[in-house]
Amino acid sequence: MKRTTIVLADDHRIVRQGLRALLSGESDFEVVGEADDGREALELVKRLSPDVLILDLMMPGLNGLEVARQLPRQSPGVRVVVLSMHDDEGFVLEALANGVSGYVLKDSNSSDLVHAVREVAAGRRYLSPPLSDRAIEAYQQRARVGTMDKHETLTTREREVLQLSAEGHTSAEIAARLGISTRTAETHRSHVMHKLGLHTQSDLIRYAIRRGIIKQ
Repeated sequence: MKRTTIVLADDHRIVRQGLRALLSGESDFEVVGEADDGREALELVKRLSPDVLILDLMMPGLNGLEVARQLPRQSPGVRVVVLSMHDDEGFVLEALANGVSGYVLKDSNSSDLVHAVREVAAGRRYLSPPLSDRAIEAYQQRARVGTMDKHETLTTREREVLQLSAEGHTSAEIAARLGISTRTAETHRSHVMHKLGLHTQSDLIRYAIRRGIIKQ
């Protein structure tokens, strides 16, 4: 019997330990790796090529939605299940729009996560009740309206700089982490502020919290 291989990405070790214990109890699952931030998750998936990535939305350095956004270019065959405390339609819709196949609430029954992994591994989509009908309807409505989200105008690098800036990193620290010059980091930050209509660091932090990019 072929096992479904899984990578876990959550910045809380105790959560990862609980997930590993739960999933390893299923004979058709194998947890092959764990990551505690978004960048490590991308690197681990690239190296291990799992069938499924179970992903928390809020992680330091690179948030879960940005991981999901970048994953198809790097590892197109990997299916993503988001495990989140957020049941807000905005989070669900953004996850779906960025290629997430499963969305499970952290207060769901453990059987929901097991079922979600099996569903997405089989090529289907799974949304944790009571999200399903509401999320799909809202997603279809937004698609009909065709409203452009300002966040979608940001480049991948600008979204990375946005999160690191909101976490309090200086331009020099951001440059070192991303392998770019300090001036380039400052330019990206300026573009982010302009595109989103933000004026101060406080505005940027409030925006990042509201979008679920960083924790309050």
